[in-house]
Amino acid sequence: MIEKSNDSYIKDIEKYLKDSLIETKKALTIDELEKIYYQYLGRKGKITYILRSLSSLPKDKRPLVGEKANEASKRIEEIINEKKNSLKKKVVEKILKEEIDITLPGRQLQLGKLHLITKTINEIIDIFIGMGYTVVEGPEVESDYYNFEALNIPPDHPARTLQDTLFITEKMPLRTHTSPVQIRFMEKHKPPLYIISPGRVFRRDNIDPTHSSMFTQIEGLVVDRSISMSHLKATLQVFAEKVFGEGTKVRLLPSYFPYTEPSAEVLVQCQECMGKGCSVCKKTGWIEILGSGMVHPHVLENVGIDSEKFTGFAFGMGVERIAMLKYKINDMRLFFENDIRFLKQF
Repeated sequence: MIEKSNDSYIKDIEKYLKDSLIETKKALTIDELEKIYYQYLGRKGKITYILRSLSSLPKDKRPLVGEKANEASKRIEEIINEKKNSLKKKVVEKILKEEIDITLPGRQLQLGKLHLITKTINEIIDIFIGMGYTVVEGPEVESDYYNFEALNIPPDHPARTLQDTLFITEKMPLRTHTSPVQIRFMEKHKPPLYIISPGRVFRRDNIDPTHSSMFTQIEGLVVDRSISMSHLKATLQVFAEKVFGEGTKVRLLPSYFPYTEPSAEVLVQCQECMGKGCSVCKKTGWIEILGSGMVHPHVLENVGIDSEKFTGFAFGMGVERIAMLKYKINDMRLFFENDIRFLKQF
């Protein structure tokens, strides 16, 4: 191996310095400058190689070569940094020309949250799961049989006029309640049954502060031995206290539903006036929240359950109504308008 002379090293250093100046001047990006830096000053760079080779020179020659190499190294680093700063300045100037104020603080991302109806559904589900119920779901497009006939509402029954229905075909309506889920479940399972069925339902209603053509319903069903009306009232009392607060009073008034007998409307003490009477409860002190009753024997027989051995109760509530009462909202259309100002309140 032929060792290079002192003069040869100095010529190489001068050449590398000259080349690096030319290449740096031509560079258009930060990446190109990084490549030039590593080409001359990196771990395997050309100037670095000379510095590592000083040990091969005579001792009296090393200081001069080392000095020249260090000077070149410092100069190359300086011109690269100068060019980097120049390129960065051009980028900033370009951004400023685009009228973006980079001195403004960043905008904090807004985190989403549950819609009030979803929140209310989850609260109700948690209450009944705590009482041992199971959540079941079913299709929103139903057959006439499951939506009406199996629930003791034959084609000529007057009760059909109480539910203005939306039809896909003559025998396939959009479900008007979640009761069909109960029928489907009872067909496949034997008592004891303790279920709730949440979901959207559809009726041809005119949209106003208290009505919508689509709303959310949660129905409950219990079928077991020796179930009575007292079990129904006790269950709804627990539910009302969990939703509206401890000590909430519940009242059952006689009513009519084709699939329950006897039937009852369930009222709770008005939370606005606490039973004294106000405009919200129409001076009665009570507000109706859901319908309920003992499962009609015909419904049990339709799904193959012996009505002599088993009895049961059912109830159904509109989630929007519960949310309106609990959160003091006077227009259910607000739930569906997606106004962020309303939704952010909850």
